[in-house]
Amino acid sequence: MNVQHKVVIVTGGASGIGLALCRRFAQAGARAVVVADLDPARCQAVADEVSGLGSQGLAVPTDVSREPAIQALVQQATERFGQVDVFCSNAGIIQRGGMEATLEQWQRIHDINVMAHVFAARAVLPQMLARGEGYLVNTASAAGLLAQVDSAMYTVTKHAAVAFAEWLAINYGDKSIRVSCLCPQGVRTPMLLGADGQRKSFLSDGSVSAEQVADEVLRCMQEERFLILPHPEVLTYLQRKAADVERWIRGMRRVRDQAESIRAQQAQGGAEAAGG
Repeated sequence: MNVQHKVVIVTGGASGIGLALCRRFAQAGARAVVVADLDPARCQAVADEVSGLGSQGLAVPTDVSREPAIQALVQQATERFGQVDVFCSNAGIIQRGGMEATLEQWQRIHDINVMAHVFAARAVLPQMLARGEGYLVNTASAAGLLAQVDSAMYTVTKHAAVAFAEWLAINYGDKSIRVSCLCPQGVRTPMLLGADGQRKSFLSDGSVSAEQVADEVLRCMQEERFLILPHPEVLTYLQRKAADVERWIRGMRRVRDQAESIRAQQAQGGAEAAGG
């Protein structure tokens, strides 16, 4: 799909990948970019920026974990611009932890990382099917194809996000609904970097910018590719996993050890800084 003259919704649009997507869609000639995010002020700032790039920007503060909020988002965009051509379900969070995670933590990350995609599809598919055209871009993660060794919750919910995108592509691809699943590895966004801009994860090595991710999204949308992989090596890792799961698990244990070593070094550095 060429996004020129299209109406695009981007959730999580006020920062990180979402912000880069909003800018890139506007630069590519989208008729309108609807910016959805929890923060009203930042949401409006991005919508104003988009308008300055030639698209019509609309800020809609939205809690993607609530289905009525996403229904209202789609309704407001449709009333303003007549239709929604592309829905980028991009909002997501990460919570690190394993078996100690609480039920409340599991529920929150599930609502945002999984159910928000379901809510988006339910809200926008009826009009897309009626027109015989539409595009869903769901942001998951390389962790949804592989694993996030320091977060059971992130790994599980991103696997579910990938699975749901696959299901959508299988069931609606023959009905002129295009589906892409974005699975980046390390991206230099606030999720990966601390407030000081220093790395918080071993994934910082080999990371890409949010702008590079947005460029890849636009390219893959034009080709109507399902998997969007800003890090091409992820496909190699996935193929190795499929070829020999036992070997892959052993390799991921080494990755876990590397991550734990980095966290230990960071903790030691913080303790030394605190001690003066």
